[in-house]
Parts: sequence; structure tokens; C-alpha cells
Amino acid sequence: MAHRNRIRSLIGLAAAGAMALTLGACASGGDGGGGDTITVGFVAVGPEGNWRAANEANIQETFSADAGFDLKYAPAANLDQKSQIDAFTSFVDEGVDVILLSATEATGWEDSLKRAQEAEIPLVLIDRGIEPDDPSLYVTRIAPDNVTVAESVATWAVDEFPDGAKYFVLEGPSGVGVVNERNQGWDNVAGAATKLEKVGSQTADWSTEEAKSVFETVLKDNGNDIQLVIAQNDEMGLGAVQAVEEAGLVPGVDVKIATIDGTTPALEALAAGKLSFVAEYNPLFGPTALEAVQQVLAGETVEPDITVPSVVFATPEDAQKALDEGREY
Repeated sequence: MAHRNRIRSLIGLAAAGAMALTLGACASGGDGGGGDTITVGFVAVGPEGNWRAANEANIQETFSADAGFDLKYAPAANLDQKSQIDAFTSFVDEGVDVILLSATEATGWEDSLKRAQEAEIPLVLIDRGIEPDDPSLYVTRIAPDNVTVAESVATWAVDEFPDGAKYFVLEGPSGVGVVNERNQGWDNVAGAATKLEKVGSQTADWSTEEAKSVFETVLKDNGNDIQLVIAQNDEMGLGAVQAVEEAGLVPGVDVKIATIDGTTPALEALAAGKLSFVAEYNPLFGPTALEAVQQVLAGETVEPDITVPSVVFATPEDAQKALDEGREY
């Protein structure tokens, strides 16, 4: 209880610091002169492509010293869950005021989360959920809606191929919650579309190089008779573009490729006609996380799921407009 009382006394300072930052104040620090700051442990994924880099940079920029926070950033070592659990345990032992968690794997977190709960340290899930999903162990999860995002891809595909098509899915790493959610969203719509024939699916670990290699093999094994690729992130979609081109086919014509994330390289490829559809998975939700943390530390109620709005880019013109307006990631 002492821990909770202390952070409640600090939250006013952090809120004042965040407001000063928003208003562009030039004072050195939001605590008004050397007072306590709120310590946040960020158990992060680390290097994993353009989307992850943008998301984690946005979190770090938002939870700044000027806003009244001491953010301790702990990226996973080579996406290893054990390194995340070790960092999480260290933050609990240290007695940080709040923990942000982007899990490399969905399962295996129950004991760690219960320790944080016993220590009265609030937990906010960033992007990725946990399995089994027990909302009593965390305050909120902040992320775009993976199911809805994937449903938008499937809706486009069904409309794009009214007479049917053979398709292949390039998936993220097995065991990651967002992969399961994106598969669910696709299946919610495309599962009932009997004219869409699934040739197969395989993980390419979010990687352009792995996706290129995987899809080269798929094309060879199927005599180039694939009309559609669903890539669960932009990098894998761009790898599929390379494989299609090396097979002597034309991406966007012979093989249409849809991706999820909405990073600048994908929008450039869509504007050039090499990708056919890009569903955004907006990574810029640091301010939303900041607001949730301020609310929970002030003892206010926070919604258990906070959905980050995202858009879709269905044409080269859509992509070019977004690029012209300036893209942050």
C-alpha cells in the first residue's frame, strides 16, 4: 500500500510535466525542480523491423524526463522470452512504479504477472496480448485491433477476387499473440469465401529475406500458380515482391500482395504498384499509453482494452497521398 500511496502522490507531478511538455515549455523537467519522478520499466521486444522501431521510439520519446518519468528500457536479447522475464523480475524487485510489457511470446507470463500484482505494480500491455488472457493481471492492453485489421485485408481480397484465387500466407513467428489474432481476423471473413483456395502458410519471422526464400520455394512448387499473398507484416510482403520478380512475374499484376503495418517502404511499394493493399497497424500510441499510466496511478478506472485507430491503403493514390503528407515511420 505504501508503494501505491507514493505513486499517487507523484502522479500530479508527472501530469504537470506532461502538460508542460505538450505546451512546449522550456523548463528543465516536469517536476519543477529536482522532485521525484515516476519510474517506468519497459520490457520491450527490441529490434524487429520498422514497425517495432517506430513503436518503441515513440514510447521512449513520450515517457521522457521532461514529462516527469524515468523510463528504463529493456529490449529482449534476440527476441528471447527468458531475457524478458528476467528484466520483468528485475523491475519488480527494484520496485518500479509501473511496468510496460510488449511480450515476445504470448504464453508463460502468469507467474511474473502475479508477482507484479502482489507488489502492487500496475502493468500495461503494449501491442501484444498474453495467453491465457487474464485481465485481472494487468490494467489495460493498448494496441490496434489485430482481428479488425486482418478482417479488412480479407474483405479486400474477397472483393478483389470474386472468381477465386489461390493464396499463400506469410506468417509471423509461431507463439506470438498477434499472429493468432491476424489469422483469426482473416479466417472470420475469408474462411467463408469458398472461391479463395489456401495453398499453405509458413512463418517467415517478420523478415524480408526469409519471406523471399519461402515464397520462391512456394512459387516453384506450385508452378507459379499463386495469385495472392497475404503477408502479416510489411517486410515479409516486400520479400514476396522480390520472389515474384525473380520468378519472372509482375507483382501487382500476376501476383497481388497484401500486407499489414503501413510503414513507409510498404506505402512506397503500393504507390509503385508492387503491393496491392496495405492495412495500417498504427505504432504511434505512446501518448495513449502515457494517459493510461497517469489514470491508473491516480486511482482512476482505465478501460481493459484501448484500441488504437488505424486506416487502410487500398490504392496507389491512397499511398502516395499519405507519403506526400509525411510519414513518421
